[in-house]
Amino acid sequence: MARIVMKFGGTSVADIARIRVVAQHVKREVDAGHEVAVVVSAMSGKTNELVAWTRDASPMHDAREYDAVVASGEQVTAGLLAIALQHIGIDARSWAGWQIPIRTDGAHGAARITEIDGSELVRRFGIGQVAVIAGFQGIGPDNRIATLGRGGSDTSAVAIAAAVKADRCDIYTDVDGVYTTDPRIEPKARRLNRVSFEEMLELASLGAKVLQVRSVELAMVHKVRTFVRSSFEDPNAPGMGDFHNPPGTLICDEDEIVEQQVVTGIAYARDEAQISLRRVSDRPGVAAGIFMPLAEANINVDMIVQNISEDGSRTDMTFTVPAGDLDKVRVVLDQIQKDIGIDTVQSESGMAKISVVGMGMRSHAGVAAMAFKALADRGINIRAITTSEIKISILIDAAYTELAVRTLHSVYGLDKQ
Repeated sequence: MARIVMKFGGTSVADIARIRVVAQHVKREVDAGHEVAVVVSAMSGKTNELVAWTRDASPMHDAREYDAVVASGEQVTAGLLAIALQHIGIDARSWAGWQIPIRTDGAHGAARITEIDGSELVRRFGIGQVAVIAGFQGIGPDNRIATLGRGGSDTSAVAIAAAVKADRCDIYTDVDGVYTTDPRIEPKARRLNRVSFEEMLELASLGAKVLQVRSVELAMVHKVRTFVRSSFEDPNAPGMGDFHNPPGTLICDEDEIVEQQVVTGIAYARDEAQISLRRVSDRPGVAAGIFMPLAEANINVDMIVQNISEDGSRTDMTFTVPAGDLDKVRVVLDQIQKDIGIDTVQSESGMAKISVVGMGMRSHAGVAAMAFKALADRGINIRAITTSEIKISILIDAAYTELAVRTLHSVYGLDKQ
């Protein structure tokens, strides 16, 4: 017998028919003798509808009331799944985040979990009850519902798994695992059996949409073994109930991966914008004077490249931001340009970031050079480069995104079994 947390996303619970299928997935684990908690998202499209209603009611709405509205989507799903489980003879009870309780900080709309008391859930496991928990939500210091931001149900699931000391956290979604790259771009992409926490964190932050970044961070900190699985497979198909090796991708500690590939996957993010600051005064504090105001405006700066002029008095600085933040960046830079001493500000949208990720890069030379040569052979110009121990990110024109992904996927042999 094991303790499992199962999480189902919006497409997995899109309607009553899908919720009945989810109930069969849960029943399979209960029948195997496992203790089970289920975390659910709102039904597909419902959160967008609720968000639109709050904005329609008032563009400048109270964040606390926003949370009260948007958290209701998960509560509806939790209640419906509990009813569906009861209908097939399983003792189940729905839980809102505040009932557990999942305690958060006070950042309504983007709260972070501070503490979970899992004792009552564990007691209910002892009497054979399945807990069906509304994801994406908790209770803030002001004793009001607080939501965790988009994708927060993944974070809820991993945090609950850590709190109840679950043996595993299964994230059910509309794909059957983590792939070497997006199969919609490269049909030869392969499903990975295992990925390390560090690699998954990089892939998630660099554009892979399978898992939410904060959920991977939590899983890594608390060593929560996490499976990415498909909710669209037959719940009772052979192998679906295999506890040790179910179909999907295991996100785990690096020590559990025996055969480490040099490169694990290729991620990409479209809609990047490049900002170039020309002839900037080169003195201590200038970088802080530029990037602190951007951070205070909640603008996520990514790749940063700096070149020092020959006389050492001026510098050029280039960085990237999401294209949607470009107007906000221009406003901030207009306010500081004169004080900082920036001669010219140039900006260009229509960029894409292609990233190569792999733990094996730590011990293999020439991985970056291979990428640069492969892109050059295809006539793809590189705008900027950043590297870390297990990642290379390359900025290119967005028009070449798919060609670059396919090229790098092939050059590192990821299309071979």
